[in-house]
Amino acid sequence: MRESMVYSEADLKPFQKRLGELREIVQNDAANHPPAMIELLERKLGQCDDLLKEMSGSLSVLSPELVPLHQRLVTMRRQFAALAAKEHSSKADLQKLVDELRKIDSKRVDGKFCVGPGGSSVPPSQAICSSLVEDCFDIAHEIKARGYSINLSEELKPVYERLKEMRAELERLSLTHRWTLRETDLYNYAVELRDIDQMRKDGKWNVGGADGKLGQGQYVLLYLLRRCYGLIYSLLSSSEPVSEELMPVANKLSTIKKVLNEVLRYGGPFHPRELYPYQLALFQIDGMVKDGKFIGKDGSIPEGQGIVMAHLNECHELLEMLKESLDNETDVDEEEEDEEEEEEDNEEGSEGFEEIEKGPPDSDEER
Repeated sequence: MRESMVYSEADLKPFQKRLGELREIVQNDAANHPPAMIELLERKLGQCDDLLKEMSGSLSVLSPELVPLHQRLVTMRRQFAALAAKEHSSKADLQKLVDELRKIDSKRVDGKFCVGPGGSSVPPSQAICSSLVEDCFDIAHEIKARGYSINLSEELKPVYERLKEMRAELERLSLTHRWTLRETDLYNYAVELRDIDQMRKDGKWNVGGADGKLGQGQYVLLYLLRRCYGLIYSLLSSSEPVSEELMPVANKLSTIKKVLNEVLRYGGPFHPRELYPYQLALFQIDGMVKDGKFIGKDGSIPEGQGIVMAHLNECHELLEMLKESLDNETDVDEEEEDEEEEEEDNEEGSEGFEEIEKGPPDSDEER
């Protein structure tokens, strides 16, 4: 609970009560046991008390106005985790939670939850609630991507498995070596991701050799590729500086990523034309890259190449995910329209059959 920070004051109260009961039991029964054992138990209880105080203290910074919101987000985070734990989660349950999460997220102004008349006050402890919102969206995207892995083409499964392995390795590095990694330590990961990326044709992984048939499960591969690039960016940003010359590019990519994430969170319907400005912005940044590097005005290679390239690649994968989700929504809409048309045709056919059965009004049967 402490590591995940997914808890509220209500979750800590049962532990506080139970520790009080255990301390009372130890004190009442101390005469019947060796002093060394009582001392050991008292020390263990003291350690639990210290841990509980630390966890309670981390919530003490939470503004009273944000306590109800925090409690709801903690509950939603657990509901998302419960859905993620299921092999086949309900799309209706997921959509219901996502809709509520979007409603909560829409109340933020410039990334902050505001209270008071007209949202005039910005309470402290924003980071606690904002991180829970981000976690919930991440789990929702994970569940959605996993749904596409069910129908993954056989030829693409090795790519899928390798991306899963790389993601797990990068997540492990982010926990153990976050502040000591250098760009050279992540070079092999970056090269392998680039090789996987280059297997695509027009942004898609094809299967079947010469005929170039489109493989199923594009969305989950794009999601994993984006997560890997995102982890590399996160790892490098903790330890590698970005030169002043590359800062404008890095800031522009941060803005593009923020907007694309917002579009991905809230989904469609939207038109492909709406993605054009972001495609153009990324195309302009791509034009600054020569031989896989950003070159300075004086011909030098500025610091921060790995961070900015990982950021750029992550933006490209976000854009491809949006295109893929748009294609999937279009396919679903077409299937629904075809089903509706088929039902209408069946109804018309059955009505015509009934008329033939009944015969015309002046038929011999009616006479």
